[in-house]
Amino acid sequence: MLKIAVLVSGGGSNLGAIIDGVKSGELSNVEIKYVISDTPEVYALERAKENNIQGILLDKKQYKSNLSDEILKLIDGEVDLIVLAGFFSILSGKLLEKFKHRIINIHPSLIPSFCGKGAYGIHVHEKALEYGVKVSGCTVHFVDEGTDTGAIILQKVVEVNATDTPKELQLRIMEKEHEALPEAVKLISEGKVRVEGRKVFIG
Repeated sequence: MLKIAVLVSGGGSNLGAIIDGVKSGELSNVEIKYVISDTPEVYALERAKENNIQGILLDKKQYKSNLSDEILKLIDGEVDLIVLAGFFSILSGKLLEKFKHRIINIHPSLIPSFCGKGAYGIHVHEKALEYGVKVSGCTVHFVDEGTDTGAIILQKVVEVNATDTPKELQLRIMEKEHEALPEAVKLISEGKVRVEGRKVFIG
């Protein structure tokens, strides 16, 4: 059984997709041990409560640069994989060392486009539309010391229309996020993901 901690900062729709996967049996080998939020009063914590999952608030305003250490204290020896599902704080320090190749993130663009510092939420889609790209999408990748620089596990693509608003593009990509993140968790739970440098082999 793959025990996971899902880290969130907002509504938790990607968390919801993982919960649905566990409920349906698609993620039959996965247990969500914790939902951890760095922001108070977010709906993701309600989702956890509604599904009898332990939800924990580690407020980034309180813990600041010690947030990663607090997360490590909580989950060390308790979980196998950390899943960032719309988590806006940057992880650092011993947590990254101890969970190397055991932290994954979903990003709402095709990395290496429109990623890195300041590239989160609706801003990503605004930048994609400003640039005039014809396709965009989402990326599930491992988390390392950089921002959105870890090895790519999988990507999903959507077409971009010239008339798209940032919100329209965001909603279309979000549908793909809800497919991609559970798929990556499933592959890892089945032992089908192998990392060699920047390359990730599936199968």
